[in-house]
Amino acid sequence: MAGRYWMVVGTFLLALLLYIDRICISVAKEPIAESLQLSDEQMGWVLSVFALGYALFQTPAGLLADRLGPRRVLTAVVSFWSLFTALTGAAWNFVSLLVVRLLFGAGEAGAFPGMSRAVFSWIPLQERGLVTGINFSGSRLGAAFALPFVAWLIQALGWRMSFVVLGIVGVVWAVAWYLIFRNDPTEHPKLSVTEKDFIRANRQQIDSAVAREPLNAKNLISSKNMWLAMGQYFCSNFTFFFCLTWLFPHLKETYSLEAMEAGFYASAPLVLGALGNWFGGWWVDRIYRQGNWTLSRRVPAAVGFALAAIGLVASVYMDTPLTAIVFLSVAIFGADMTLSPSWSFAVDIGRQHAGAVSGTMNMAGNIGAFITALAFPYMQSWTGSEVPFFFLGAGLNVVGIVLWLFMQPKMSLKEY
Repeated sequence: MAGRYWMVVGTFLLALLLYIDRICISVAKEPIAESLQLSDEQMGWVLSVFALGYALFQTPAGLLADRLGPRRVLTAVVSFWSLFTALTGAAWNFVSLLVVRLLFGAGEAGAFPGMSRAVFSWIPLQERGLVTGINFSGSRLGAAFALPFVAWLIQALGWRMSFVVLGIVGVVWAVAWYLIFRNDPTEHPKLSVTEKDFIRANRQQIDSAVAREPLNAKNLISSKNMWLAMGQYFCSNFTFFFCLTWLFPHLKETYSLEAMEAGFYASAPLVLGALGNWFGGWWVDRIYRQGNWTLSRRVPAAVGFALAAIGLVASVYMDTPLTAIVFLSVAIFGADMTLSPSWSFAVDIGRQHAGAVSGTMNMAGNIGAFITALAFPYMQSWTGSEVPFFFLGAGLNVVGIVLWLFMQPKMSLKEY
């Protein structure tokens, strides 16, 4: 296997770990709420405060990845969030849990921007879509695996010790990454000269005259491409984050399911999300190789948003957990089809600043995630029904389609 693909194995495992650590709070909702005497609205804040910390630190983490390189930055942020994963098990009241989950989110903020910077340096342009899809499929498989696994772990060890175990696993990954990875393939002692030459010849090229030009806030704020990328990613995350926060408790309570049964049902959309990432990434690269860079980003994203809207609306009218999950799986398959074009687009326009640009896009997406975690319980409380939430999500997916019609992957931040 080519050396660059071992790098992809590492980032895939990172995405797997990222979402195992992230979704375990949803599985542990009931024992945590019972132990700390928290209401559903308070748990909504616990679930959403992660997204707030995650969103606020996206751009700073991306800037660090661009400046210091993904080797050091990913090692540091994984160690940091693993510490706060473990400390979640030490929370003693609502406020302490909020603080720990906020800092946990701040730590995880560096993961995908760091990956994007590694992809820019290591992956040829014609492979970017599939590699991005593979990385994000790890996050979905991690979340799907975590739902039944963490339910079992909590039953076996209790919710507090479960978070400690997951924190230790993260530190192991961080040490391995630092020992094995290098910021640029030309620096790696185990990579063949042939592969180094191939990567340098086929990765995205930048104008050497502006290669070290610093990125400033004006470049980000004045770029139409940046705002469009942020808007559509907000729409995408609004749909997906429901699966990471409220889907498990929603299924468990609505259909009176046992924890393990609810975990298996709730894992199905995440498995379909992984397939959506693979399919979207494959489609991105296929259209690109046919000679149309712009359509290779727009078409998979637009089709994905359409499927997400259809799946959300249809799920409202289902009477059983199985049929509801079928359509929610369609929705998540579609939402995750948008990820490969989104992150490929961020690297396209960000270039040597791929970490900061992708981080800024992800910041907007996780503001959507923050709103989702609060919108579901509060809209249900205000209206007495879950239906408005799903129609709101469907409407945002339609907005996402419209935004993609104006996005220009060939143009840099300054050009558009």
